[in-house]
Amino acid sequence: MAIEKQFIAHPEINPIGLRGIYLTIENVRNRESDSNFCSYQQQIIDNAYQYAHRLGDIKEDPILQGFRQLHERVGAPNRKNLSASENLYKVLEKRGTIPHVNLIVDIYNSISLKYKLALGAHDWDRIDGNVHLRITNGTEKFIPLGESDAKPIKPGEYSYIDDSNEVICYLDVRQIDKTKVTLDTHNVFFVVQGNANTPIPYIEDAVFELIDQVQKYCGGEAYMLSQIG
Repeated sequence: MAIEKQFIAHPEINPIGLRGIYLTIENVRNRESDSNFCSYQQQIIDNAYQYAHRLGDIKEDPILQGFRQLHERVGAPNRKNLSASENLYKVLEKRGTIPHVNLIVDIYNSISLKYKLALGAHDWDRIDGNVHLRITNGTEKFIPLGESDAKPIKPGEYSYIDDSNEVICYLDVRQIDKTKVTLDTHNVFFVVQGNANTPIPYIEDAVFELIDQVQKYCGGEAYMLSQIG
């Protein structure tokens, strides 16, 4: 049975060119790792590394450019705000791999790398009420993952915000500690976000692969919440 919470996209999001699909996968059994998944992930990492090498400058990729354009439309400087997917590529180019966290996080990071979409995952039970995708007004609370102090939020940008007015994901860039997915997480809210350069069928392909991999290794039931674009 799906948990009685909602994802709400506010109307002011529509003109900026953001596209995305939002879902939960509930009753999962997260684990530290799985050797079979590691083989699947390594193939994605190898392909992504080769692609980045052929391209020369990863920011020239049209999908990643779409995120930069999305940020520009709301006045968020790209110098400080790389999309989650572009940041993964930057880490890959520097280290030759991407960080290991836990199985569910590794799965969505791998899908993000493969499709160059901005994926995020949050512990559905630790989100206060509903999730709102809206333009910020500057009153929101935001404590980035790995930090202890709140960071100021500028009005006019977009973020994913819960009913307590706390940003759970700033733009498509950075999540928070409160809702991070751990080995104790049982119900997960997933963001699969694109931009004007990513048609919905392309995002759907990423969603289907995400669901397939999570259910293959962690079980659970998937529930679609919303689609934008």
